[in-house]
Amino acid sequence: MKPKIVFVINYFYPDYASTGQLLTELCLYLQHDFDITVIAECPPGYGGEAAPKGRYITDHLENIKVIRIRLPEVDKQSKFSRIKYISTYFFYATYLLLKQKNTDFIYTISTPPVLGGLIGTIGKLFKRSKHIYNIQDFNPEQAEAVGYTKRQWIFNVARAIDNINCSMADHIITVGKDMQETLVNRFGGRKHIENTVINNWTNEEEIVPLDKNHPRVAKFIADHGWQDKFVVMYSGNLGLYYDLENLMTIIPGLKDCKNLVFAFIGEGAVKKKMQEYAAQHGLEQSGQVCFLPFQPKEDLKYSLNAADVHLVVNQKGIKGVSVPSKIYGVMAAGKAVLGVLESGSEAHRLIVEGACGLVAEPQNYEDIAIQLRRLYEMDAEEIQAIGQNGRDYLEKYLRRDVSLEKYRQLLLSMATQSPSTTMVSESR
Repeated sequence: MKPKIVFVINYFYPDYASTGQLLTELCLYLQHDFDITVIAECPPGYGGEAAPKGRYITDHLENIKVIRIRLPEVDKQSKFSRIKYISTYFFYATYLLLKQKNTDFIYTISTPPVLGGLIGTIGKLFKRSKHIYNIQDFNPEQAEAVGYTKRQWIFNVARAIDNINCSMADHIITVGKDMQETLVNRFGGRKHIENTVINNWTNEEEIVPLDKNHPRVAKFIADHGWQDKFVVMYSGNLGLYYDLENLMTIIPGLKDCKNLVFAFIGEGAVKKKMQEYAAQHGLEQSGQVCFLPFQPKEDLKYSLNAADVHLVVNQKGIKGVSVPSKIYGVMAAGKAVLGVLESGSEAHRLIVEGACGLVAEPQNYEDIAIQLRRLYEMDAEEIQAIGQNGRDYLEKYLRRDVSLEKYRQLLLSMATQSPSTTMVSESR
């Protein structure tokens, strides 16, 4: 009989969120070795009018059982709306987890912040299952970096709870070496946590370098009037942790770069502020800025290849807390990168080691503009060569099948491991 894993992961196919796509691919890869059940939110409108009524619905993706929770609509600019959404998810995800039978493993991720891990802790205590905790973002560190609240006691309580989650987990997976350091530093050497670094990925067989003359890429460019433009693109979540609303303030100072256009593709909490700033300064009317919604997954390789340079950014204070997953897609597309990232962070390291772009420190807006001008002034052959460096580096060190197989081997080893051997040392 195959070991049973219950994934409680918030986002899952067909959700466009990067973690949803990654974990969908992971579950599909593992389905032949494990009996998999996924508990996730139900995307708005999923199943249409024919979908069963009720708080949750059950369906399948190939051999994977998927339980989808219907949640209240969330306004990402409203803290009350976020709390209502998160608390509803936490209650029903925990309830549905505890209803599962014969569970060998519980796999949770670090969203919702802290509570994602707490679901696994509760499940472990009541189900006597092993808990794998995948930390995509450390909280409350991430919320502290953007000053989400001035109530320090909230951060202290959240950190204490998440430290319990980490201590009780049978294995922790982080997605960057700098994040592994954060995990170790949290406990100051007082406790050894069994952990592994496994990079996130993109499907490098789907996302490939394409010339701007490729019919689908050329159509995407033409549809948005970017012919003969130097396109600087940000494709992903327009959220709280990227400083995008302040990064936009460099754009008016680049008016002399006549054919330069910034394309922001995605949705998120700060999109409205960004659009308001663009309207106040006439940036859309002048053609300097364009906002587009998330692109369908099947069209992503065309939209990514429409850019000359991609922005990969994080807010100051995010080093060791989060790794922007978009770096992998940009490298796969063979595009040059402007990284607005702290020195020593995982994405910063990839750009420097891969020689696939330039970097600047977050909030140093003058230097960000300088580095962007350097890229703008390069000739097309040089920009293309820099982008190809990233593709070559990804193929050598960051292939999708390598990361997926690391997960598979880790879980298979844990399936045969006695409980007494877990949580005794650090795995590197």
